[in-house]
Amino acid sequence: MKFDTPATRNPIDQLKVIGKPTDRIDGPLKTSGAAPYAYERHDVVKDPAYGYIVGAGIAKGRIASMDLDAARAAPGVLAVVTARNAGKLGKGKFNTAKLLGGPEIDHYHQALALVVANTFEQARAAAQLVRIEYERTPGKFDLAAQKETAPLAKPSDFAGPSETKVGDFPGAFAAAPVQLDASYSTPDQSHAMMEPHATTAAWQGDKLTLWTANQMIDWSVGDMAATLGIPKANVRLVSPFIGGGFGGKLWVRADALLAALGARAAGRPVKVALQRPLMINNTTHRPATLQRIRLGAGRDGKITAVGHECWSGDLPEGQPETSANQTRLLYAGANRFTATRLAVLDLPEGNAMRAPGEAPGLMALEIAMDEMAEKLGLDPIEFRALNDTQVDPEQAGRPFSQRRLVECLRLGAEQFGWNRRKAQPAQVRDGRWLVGMGVAAAFRNNLLMKSAARVRLDKNGVVTVETDMTDIGTGTYTIIAQTAAEVMGVPLNKVLVRLGDSDFPVSCGSGGQWGANSSTSGVYAACMKLRETIATRAGFTPLEAIFEDGMVRVADRAVPLAQVAQAAGDSGLVAEDFMEYGDLGNKYQQSTFGAHFVEVGVDAATGEIRVRRMLAVCAAGRILNPKAARSQVIGAMTMGVGAALMEELAVDKRHGFFVNHDLAGYEVPVHADIPHQDVIFLDETDPVSSPMKAKGVGELGICGIAAAVANAVYNATGVRVRDYPITLDKLLERLPNVV
Repeated sequence: MKFDTPATRNPIDQLKVIGKPTDRIDGPLKTSGAAPYAYERHDVVKDPAYGYIVGAGIAKGRIASMDLDAARAAPGVLAVVTARNAGKLGKGKFNTAKLLGGPEIDHYHQALALVVANTFEQARAAAQLVRIEYERTPGKFDLAAQKETAPLAKPSDFAGPSETKVGDFPGAFAAAPVQLDASYSTPDQSHAMMEPHATTAAWQGDKLTLWTANQMIDWSVGDMAATLGIPKANVRLVSPFIGGGFGGKLWVRADALLAALGARAAGRPVKVALQRPLMINNTTHRPATLQRIRLGAGRDGKITAVGHECWSGDLPEGQPETSANQTRLLYAGANRFTATRLAVLDLPEGNAMRAPGEAPGLMALEIAMDEMAEKLGLDPIEFRALNDTQVDPEQAGRPFSQRRLVECLRLGAEQFGWNRRKAQPAQVRDGRWLVGMGVAAAFRNNLLMKSAARVRLDKNGVVTVETDMTDIGTGTYTIIAQTAAEVMGVPLNKVLVRLGDSDFPVSCGSGGQWGANSSTSGVYAACMKLRETIATRAGFTPLEAIFEDGMVRVADRAVPLAQVAQAAGDSGLVAEDFMEYGDLGNKYQQSTFGAHFVEVGVDAATGEIRVRRMLAVCAAGRILNPKAARSQVIGAMTMGVGAALMEELAVDKRHGFFVNHDLAGYEVPVHADIPHQDVIFLDETDPVSSPMKAKGVGELGICGIAAAVANAVYNATGVRVRDYPITLDKLLERLPNVV
């Protein structure tokens, strides 16, 4: 099915199942411990061996020597895999560095060896016996030191152009009566998901099966096949449950490759899980950014010039953090300039983390907007509303399909009590606490991906959905079941959903906030195809047939779905289809919008920051399951608080690694850090987006929230911090005098 004209009324609009706050159908499995995660697949292989990865002890250089004798002779050891005995290996499309290093080393903790033994403890003990001598070479580990020589990044389909210019930015900025020219920084950050990168691997002849934690099944099957040099058809990847990903599991990592190589070397299935330090240094992370923002405006508050430059770093042939991209779309302004520059750094690979680009970009832009509003003497909400636009600011003839940013801001202000905010900072006290409020806009583009599914109706009237779509804790099982139930006219308990297997039709996968809308659209397409078959077999004209209460009917005649399937034999009725998209994305700018409101307290003596309450108002098309969507948004808000106040991978700029590579040193928010959170979804449908008339929301919640925290801290204290995270050492010397 092709979606190339705006959606009209369709079966989803019945809203009998879709749009209801439905409990997760996979919830009982997870709460009872029965959900099968990659490392815990005791049901799929017998007598697995265990692998333990040895990571590089330097960031750049080569292996001078590697002594494996003691490890090979250790109790229980079955094999030791290195680049020397692994055979010829390629490199997947989605990996910047080789997953198995040697003799050249690309980054710290790059996998150099896998020790395979009968037990995990034996493998771990033997891995300590591997002796590696290195020849170090100088590396580049400091983004600030490389800033001046960093070139423009290469343009790409995902990132867009590296530089955009509209009008005369230099002239307009120089002539602007009110100007802001400020620099901001965000640090390297870790996904820090609960489940480690883990894989169980088994060979049957020349065919490989990987039970792994992976968000994008088809991408990763292709990368694994390319790396091993085997046909894609010989790789099966199974990932029905994932314990968090946030972009860190978009592609295969060292655990998957080394498990496959270890299983081949040992001649039996092998389990590999990355130890936490290797998760942080071996896998991907959100790269640090340096950002310069220049805003020029007239005395009336209208922006006349907007410029945003961003610097980030990555390994050679890596990708930039596209932190200037949202500035191309968020506010009006006739004269515009954005640039994305990429330095070569020898740190571990930088790559996608929840809302790549917009999350760190809005951390800077939305502080700048508050700073500019203060210069103009305007309320921050009014300043944003004054510079709203209903068309793409860089392509004036291209309207937004839906854009209700101002409504989000005004409704949020009313609900949050924004009128109680004091414009002058450091004016509100609550005992020892300085209290302040902050606001920020939320923005994330609506991305669409081709997605397929297969649906089967059996003789019991049960509809089974199969697609390689994944559920990373987001509620995918449930919204797919809701979609099938709505379209087929059956109750939710008559739908069975099977996900995360490369034997199933290729879906969009989980990433980029495209998962919910795109995957359900693929299921919709397959269900509509199945409806045609059922109606025809029942003797009805498909366009006239109504599906409800487990029946298909026209006028007064109704036939049970189970009866139609019984007549087809034991295999029932099967349909497979996909949803792909035409050029509506070129005609309309499709984005999601929101507004974040935060109240904080800052200890007047110590600078300790406590978030008191938060509100997000979101406009993201039809909300398929408000309960699941709310969970996504409050989870994203929580991550944003972490980004604002505590998360920072500390770089050892001498030796090129992240020092705090565990959950003791890399701090993330806990329950005590997060107070009451409210989420409001505007009642919205977007017919331009998909037949579901929905959009993604899982990343919108992190976009802007950190800046709202920063703006609240400023309102509480009068101390403006432009370098994240906002830790108390950045406040102490500048706090107001304690009376």
